[in-house]
Amino acid sequence: MRTDELEKVMAEADCLHTEADVEAAIERMAREISAALRQSDPLVYCVMNGGLVFAGRLVLRLDFPLQIGYLHASRYQGATQGGELHWRVPPADSLQGRTVLVVDDILDEGTTLGAIVEACRARGAARVHTAVLVEKRHARRPPGLHSDFIGLQVEDRYVFGFGMDYREYWRNAPGIFAVRGS
Repeated sequence: MRTDELEKVMAEADCLHTEADVEAAIERMAREISAALRQSDPLVYCVMNGGLVFAGRLVLRLDFPLQIGYLHASRYQGATQGGELHWRVPPADSLQGRTVLVVDDILDEGTTLGAIVEACRARGAARVHTAVLVEKRHARRPPGLHSDFIGLQVEDRYVFGFGMDYREYWRNAPGIFAVRGS
């Protein structure tokens, strides 16, 4: 995409949550996660690339010993609609008997996050928790699929910023934005 097109998307976008809103949500989540997982010696998996910004801000606020890893699974491949799940980097650590916290940017329909949770369980994780910065409000998610820790909720629109992308750009936008007309 051309830079002027990308700048236009940002200029016309609706700000759903400011940077201050996001930081406050991350601070609240850190307290909740610390209370729940402090004694569990967790392995925290950042889901690349979307979870990178959120995970970086979150783990600095977790005040207990933990290990950090990453995995990379995507259904979007730069598109605006999801397709088949592609594993670029599957969970590589020994998960046998471990508590795992999967940190991702968004819970939309749940296909990607559900597959990641199942992959961790298949590798022997004793408990798998999930934390998402944003949860979309809609009825397309299968019953029972949820995140344990949720930062913010947004309407069912195409959102970007704070790690979430618009066609692989604007992950660096300082807040949660929705594409105009989406």
